[in-house]
Amino acid sequence: MAEDHIRYDILAQEALRGVMRKVLAEVARTGLPGNHHFYITFLTGAPGVRISPRLRERYPEQMTIVIQFQYWDLKVTETGFEIVLSFSDVPEKLEIPFSAVRGFYDPSVTFEMEFDVAMESSPEAEAPKPGKPVAVDKPARPAAAPKKGEPKPAPARAEADAEDGKGADVVSLDAFRKK
Repeated sequence: MAEDHIRYDILAQEALRGVMRKVLAEVARTGLPGNHHFYITFLTGAPGVRISPRLRERYPEQMTIVIQFQYWDLKVTETGFEIVLSFSDVPEKLEIPFSAVRGFYDPSVTFEMEFDVAMESSPEAEAPKPGKPVAVDKPARPAAAPKKGEPKPAPARAEADAEDGKGADVVSLDAFRKK
């Protein structure tokens, strides 16, 4: 197989992150249209992620947030987004670079994107190589919407994975390349 000097895999990841950036920027300007809402899974230890020590302790590896009913101050830049969400009735500001996002899912239209995330902050971590399988954890599918007046539970994907014993799905980019 010829060596990919152009790095189409990286270009495709950047293009897909651009889709997420554009969608979030539009939501920041106009709000969520129709029944659209998002589950966004990100690595809490990735460079540039800023969350409270309380959340980092609770979600040491990754976290899935839901942008649906209760969110405030969504701001989107070229490199990431910040948002205020409520966790157990405590408002928390999160700053998330797009490079830390592993998954973006809009269940209203069953649209899902998964991303490779390189952990540059740890010396033993290495960037994904072309053809190397990358573990990707899919966000939990939503349960029924809470009834009016009921509090919406905070997503707890990390805890759910530990409890149900399910591991990550392994996806190789080679599966999508023409041979």
